[in-house]
Amino acid sequence: MRELITKILGKFLIFLMGAMVVNVTWQVISRFLAQAKIIAQPSSVTDELAGFMLIWLGLLGASYATAKDMHLAIDILPQKANDTQRRVYHLIIQTCTFLFAFTVMVIGGINLVYMTFILGQKSPTLKVPMGYIYLIVPISGILICYYSLHALANEFLNKAKK
Repeated sequence: MRELITKILGKFLIFLMGAMVVNVTWQVISRFLAQAKIIAQPSSVTDELAGFMLIWLGLLGASYATAKDMHLAIDILPQKANDTQRRVYHLIIQTCTFLFAFTVMVIGGINLVYMTFILGQKSPTLKVPMGYIYLIVPISGILICYYSLHALANEFLNKAKK
């Protein structure tokens, strides 16, 4: 199941990056065409759309990095540690990652999405409810929690096997 979710996430990130490239390319072309007076004005939705896609790409990319165990961590200590210390360090990192993702991204993200929908906030150009844009925060948090719990479970299962 984990591999399937990671594969789907990776393909979605590739799609999102491709869509961003197309979007930003059109933004540059439309600015050039507007400056050359070929069209009346440059595309107004591309700037906002690029920002939203960048938010999604960054947060989902963090989830993907957690899945691949490539998240940001200080690796000076584990390099100089023995196997037991390295295992403890890995457990601490995964626990902190889980706690941060759960409290800030899942709980805080759900509150953010809820308040945004309640207040009826919409994006200025696209007129999309901002709750849909912010929904990626708790989704990414859930994915990071899932991957962290999976890593913790693997660590305990590996220890039980030895």
